[in-house]
Amino acid sequence: MTERVVLAYSGGLDTSVAIGWLKDATGKDVVALAIDVGQAGEDMERVRRRALDCGAVESVVIDAQEEYASDYLMPALKANALYQKRYPLVSALSRPLISKYLVQTARELGADTIAHGCTGKGNDQVRFEAACAALGPELKAIAPVRDLALTRDKAIEYAEANKLPIEQTKKSPYSVDQNVWGRAIESGYLEDPMNAPRDGIYSYTEDPDPSKTPTEVMIGFEQGVPVSIDGVRKTPIEMVREMNALAGAQGVGRIDMVEDRLVGIKSREIYEAPAAIALIEAHEHLEDMTLERDVLRMKRQLEAEWSNLVYDGLWFGGLKQSIDAFVDHTQQYVTGEVRLQLHNGRATVTGRRSAQSLYDFELATYETGDQFDQSHAKGFIELWSMPSKIAARRAQGQK
Repeated sequence: MTERVVLAYSGGLDTSVAIGWLKDATGKDVVALAIDVGQAGEDMERVRRRALDCGAVESVVIDAQEEYASDYLMPALKANALYQKRYPLVSALSRPLISKYLVQTARELGADTIAHGCTGKGNDQVRFEAACAALGPELKAIAPVRDLALTRDKAIEYAEANKLPIEQTKKSPYSVDQNVWGRAIESGYLEDPMNAPRDGIYSYTEDPDPSKTPTEVMIGFEQGVPVSIDGVRKTPIEMVREMNALAGAQGVGRIDMVEDRLVGIKSREIYEAPAAIALIEAHEHLEDMTLERDVLRMKRQLEAEWSNLVYDGLWFGGLKQSIDAFVDHTQQYVTGEVRLQLHNGRATVTGRRSAQSLYDFELATYETGDQFDQSHAKGFIELWSMPSKIAARRAQGQK
């Protein structure tokens, strides 16, 4: 029996050409594995057939949308995950899930190798291979674009020579990766950081329009997970899809940034992630009301580290799992409702309430009925500033 390699298959140019390229270079039969993580507008049956038409001996499609939303997006939301305070890890979150199924499929079919279509300049090569190393250390990894010199020009020539059923051409203006959490756009004219995005580049969001009537929604949370919109219960995948529609219609979630890649270079990236940006905003405001001050301060620090670890491909690493435990513990009281106004490209919190709130109106008010004893403040300030006062005296005495 011929040895097999399982290829993470997207249906695009590089992975379509990689099927034959891998077969020629390794002599192994190629199994194409496509994972549905909510790629809007993609016919997964068509993707499956395309892999077979390109020479795969077997083509497998797995619908992982529910799992992706529940097991990857909700933990990211609880961690308010934003790499460099902007990027909600649109692509990075899907890679460990795809890797999980790469390893599982390879073992089921007796393959000794996994493959992916990443270049040697990007982050995803690290994410796939680090995750597969953690889950299937016995498996080898091949990246045809990186390891077998499959450049884009060669890929187009190979596809044309072999009459492969692909849709990309040399005129394709940019590269797109998408799933239900958002859409990433890069390359082409966008590589000049001064070039503004052109009309038609966005798909998940409409252009912000101040003349539109604002959309107001009430988001219900239970232990950090969004569970309802305007009182109607939703599953995690339903929450993300509906918020994509509501926030996207108001232009919420467009991101234009220069990003620090894991491999050490800077890259100009365009993202649109309406549900991610709107839900993170709501979740952070509910945490402000329900978490103790020191817990909240530490969580904000660890959120940045969590985002870095996931961006760097260490979803299955020990530190990330330890931070997960901390984050999950903080969410036990993050239950309540947040009112969001979606308008002109922004998601703005206009109200929040929780039975677990630490906000005490009678302590916070400046009106009659104030129960805060202001006479305690003077002594508190004396004690609080004592270390600074002592240090200042020392400094003055040394002058």
